[in-house]
Amino acid sequence: MHTLRHATFADIPDLCALLAQLFGQEVEFVADAATQARGLQRILEAPDSGDILMLAEDDRPVGMVSLLYLTSTALGSRVALLEDMVVAPGQRGHGCGSRLLEAAIDCARQRGCRRITLLTDGHNLDAQRFYRQHGFAGSDMKAMRLMLD
Repeated sequence: MHTLRHATFADIPDLCALLAQLFGQEVEFVADAATQARGLQRILEAPDSGDILMLAEDDRPVGMVSLLYLTSTALGSRVALLEDMVVAPGQRGHGCGSRLLEAAIDCARQRGCRRITLLTDGHNLDAQRFYRQHGFAGSDMKAMRLMLD
C-alpha cells in the first residue's frame, strides 16, 4: 500500500536516490547527492518557498514531486514551478505518477497558485504525453538558461 505525504528531512537520502534516477534520464543535469540534498534541505527549511510530496511504500519513498512558488506579474498571483517529478522504475505504470501529480496540483491550488509550469526534455515524449493526459498544454515560450557559476 502506498501512502502520500509531505517529505521530511529524514527522507532526504532516499529522495536523492530518486533524483539520481531522474537526472540519469535528463540531458542537461548530472546527479550529485550532496548538491541535491542541499536543494531539498533548502526547500524543507522554507515551507513558503515550496513543497515536496512523496509516495512511500513501507515508509520508503518510491516517488516524489517538488513544487516551487513564485509570483507572476502576468497573473498577479502566486504560481508554481513543478521542479522535479520521478517515480522509481519498478513502480511505474501502476498509477503512482498520476497520484503524485494530482496531489501536486491539489497542493498548488491550496497554496493559491493559478498556474503550474514545468519543463521536460524535448525528446521525452512519454513524459509530455503523461502531462498532457493531466491537462498540461504545450507553450510557445522557450526555456533559456544562464548559469551563474
